[in-house]
Amino acid sequence: MDLGLREKTVLITGASQGIGRETALLLAAEGCNLVLVSRDAARLEDLAGTIRTHHGVSVNFMAADLSSDADLQRVGSSVGDLDVLVNNAGAIPPGTLQQIDDRQWREAWDLKVFGYINLTRSLYSNLKERQGVIVNIIGAGGEVFRPDYIAGATGNAALMAFTRALGKSAVADNMRVVGINPGPVSTSRNETMLRATAKAEFGDEDRWAELNSALPYGRSATPEEIASAVAFLASPRSGYTNGTILTIDGGPGA
Repeated sequence: MDLGLREKTVLITGASQGIGRETALLLAAEGCNLVLVSRDAARLEDLAGTIRTHHGVSVNFMAADLSSDADLQRVGSSVGDLDVLVNNAGAIPPGTLQQIDDRQWREAWDLKVFGYINLTRSLYSNLKERQGVIVNIIGAGGEVFRPDYIAGATGNAALMAFTRALGKSAVADNMRVVGINPGPVSTSRNETMLRATAKAEFGDEDRWAELNSALPYGRSATPEEIASAVAFLASPRSGYTNGTILTIDGGPGA
């Protein structure tokens, strides 16, 4: 299926690994020109080289910490024409209310919650010029409300509200705003979280694989599966989808 994304310019945050990296590779295969952002310059350079070699599209990258106002402004001011923004940077640590102190909570939200909001604000006019699309990769923790992931559950729920509220106003600008709530995904971060859960439940973090095998279909999602959803939702094939948040967690009871 031709998604109609060829020659579109896409900015992806958190692009150096996991979902962001696979999204970059998939969109490059669809013919998109890319702007890649993360804090890891070396990984970005390696990814950009791989994409140029195999797909022949334009790739620019910027090492930036999107929890920093200065870095965020630098990214926002350096981007020209833009068709799609994929907000993906950020990881909120697991823990209960007493385990996540004020510093951890604020640092995590500065990158993920306020990073999404502030970068969207900075780039909105660019996107409006081309009737663009914003894809927020959020997290199913915003639907489940686990007390041992309280900072993430609260932050993700806030980004879900942000996505739906902005989607309502985006219609007037012929834009779309959508979100994806992945459940567990096969990344190093997911293993870290499963290890923390295994330690809390079994007293042994090495039993994390048992938790993974207990998921629907006996596994976590792959980053490629999430990237495929990003590509479809960002494309004209999904042109009537707005203010929607797609949950990808293996199904009911996951």
